[in-house]
Amino acid sequence: MATAEASVAAAPPPSAPGEGEAAAAGAPADAAAAEAPKEEEGLAPVIVIKKVMDDGHGGAHGGAWKIALADMMTAMMAFFLLMWLLGASNSSQRKSIADYFKPTSHSQVEMGKLAGSNGILGGRSIIDPDGFPFSAKQTATMERLTPRSEGGPTENDPSPNAQEHSDPENMSEDEKKKAAEQLDKENFDKLEKELEKQLESDPKLAKLKDQVKMTREKDGMRIEIIDKADFAMFDSGTNVLSPKAKKLMDTVAKSVTGLNNKVTVQGNTDSVQFNGEDGRNNWSLSAERADSTRQLLEKSGVDPKRITRIEGVADTQPFNPKDPYDPRNRRISIKLLYQDK
Repeated sequence: MATAEASVAAAPPPSAPGEGEAAAAGAPADAAAAEAPKEEEGLAPVIVIKKVMDDGHGGAHGGAWKIALADMMTAMMAFFLLMWLLGASNSSQRKSIADYFKPTSHSQVEMGKLAGSNGILGGRSIIDPDGFPFSAKQTATMERLTPRSEGGPTENDPSPNAQEHSDPENMSEDEKKKAAEQLDKENFDKLEKELEKQLESDPKLAKLKDQVKMTREKDGMRIEIIDKADFAMFDSGTNVLSPKAKKLMDTVAKSVTGLNNKVTVQGNTDSVQFNGEDGRNNWSLSAERADSTRQLLEKSGVDPKRITRIEGVADTQPFNPKDPYDPRNRRISIKLLYQDK
């Protein structure tokens, strides 16, 4: 009994219904609330840094790299297109293109002063006003010179009566002769340089360039195609050109196509006697070879009216008088006559 009473006495007094449950639920909540500040006080603060991107410098300096890439791709495309065009064209086509962009002889701007020739952004454009043809030039003996302006005397028309002297009808015979001589000299100088350049640029003809001789004579310029020990233009006893000789002769023929000078053709042989059928000999053989050359000149574009004479002289005019059997005595001579002749 004593034990039971102690237990009863130690028990808490009865409470109203629901108070015990509320107390039991409230005790843990108060404990958690009391401990929460202590836990929060021990945590380190979290710092968040937000980087604001500048519109002008975002993503690897913005979009400037796209412009540089586009420029590079355009340049590469142009480069590969140029390489393709060079590979698809032959040497003559490339030369024609190069000549198209070459300044004309009337230009006052020298080749060494063109755009890009003096470094980056250096040089002058070929369409610069200084490159225009200020001075009138003749391309034919009797061509009328056009004055630069009609506003008064200029450097090309120093006096009001200067046009009278350039008019062929008012020129004296001496003035006409001097004008023709000057024009022939310029044309022959140009022809000589261009022909040498063409022979050197062609690998098949470079070895034969020494067989072409150009000399000035009192009545014109003579172009001679000469045989040698290992090269013959014609087969023995015939007037048929060999393939190499035909290509060489065609190059020479095309070089004289653009001139107005009269042309004569002469055939020469060595002193080796040739007696063919029907009485053919060195005389007839040299004449036949001269005529074959005439036909080739006309096929290459030379006006037939410019050809005034063809002749065969056999071995009467040897290249090497000391040795009548020298292969160099076999040759074809194409002469461009001076216009005053």
